[in-house]
Amino acid sequence: MSSQGEQISMEPISNLGRSRRSTLNINHYATKKTLAESMLDVALFMANATQLKAVLEQGPGFTYYITLITLISLSLALQLIIGVLLIIIARRNINDTEKHERLDLLNNVATGLVFLTVLINIFITAFGVQKSGLYPSRGPR
Repeated sequence: MSSQGEQISMEPISNLGRSRRSTLNINHYATKKTLAESMLDVALFMANATQLKAVLEQGPGFTYYITLITLISLSLALQLIIGVLLIIIARRNINDTEKHERLDLLNNVATGLVFLTVLINIFITAFGVQKSGLYPSRGPR
């Protein structure tokens, strides 16, 4: 054991049959995983903010204006909650066995909210946010 947390010995066998010894710090791994997840959350948050701006620029005349405003706002709110949960999870020591149950619950809640956010963003994409500009507008002939 080290002050960094529990060390697990990993002994992968290469194709030549040689053994290489390495250690995996579980707490360090979990923290990196949570931070990577947070970065993806930030990227999605920025994409949703851009989508919200595009919908607002198109104005209330856009067919799915209210629907998209609602879905994007809900997605942004969920992402803020997920971000807070991930910060809480990242700050905890996974090696403290007393905290395992709570960390597992928080992780499950965050995972469920991420799934819900993905579903919402599928609907946001399906309703379309921006005019593509690929087709000429049909004006009076």
